[in-house]
Amino acid sequence: MTIKSKRTMTTMVVSAFLLITYITYIFFVSQKVETLKSLAIVILIFIGISIISQIIIQILFHIGLAIGIAIKERESDTNNIDRTISSSMIDDEMDKLIGFKSLKINFVCVGAGFLASLVLLLFGGSATEMLHILYLSFVIGSIASGGVSIYFYERGFQNGQ
Repeated sequence: MTIKSKRTMTTMVVSAFLLITYITYIFFVSQKVETLKSLAIVILIFIGISIISQIIIQILFHIGLAIGIAIKERESDTNNIDRTISSSMIDDEMDKLIGFKSLKINFVCVGAGFLASLVLLLFGGSATEMLHILYLSFVIGSIASGGVSIYFYERGFQNGQ
């Protein structure tokens, strides 16, 4: 598995854990959120927790990566170790293409969630259910785009496809 696949997998695991935490909180802790304001606060708190946890996990991942490369290349000089670490962080054309393809999947998931929330409102659903669907579509889109990224990092491309 490539380093970028491992980094994406780490991000996906954290996102999945936060999604499970959100669902658990909504169904078991809060049972039913009374107002849109309180639901907005809950969602904003989860978004903040998600951003902070992703930053911390990425920092720890890169520290672990640097330590792993340094241990693996222990015989080499520091310039070779620095070159190996920096080369694993550079994005090339394949990385940009994978990013575009995974972003497309993310947009499809978010768009489908937006349409589903509008259809829910059309058939008499509540605004709180609509916000849950929107939040879940963003998280699921993020996880799905990570899965697409890992797929293309491991499989590669043939003829630019």
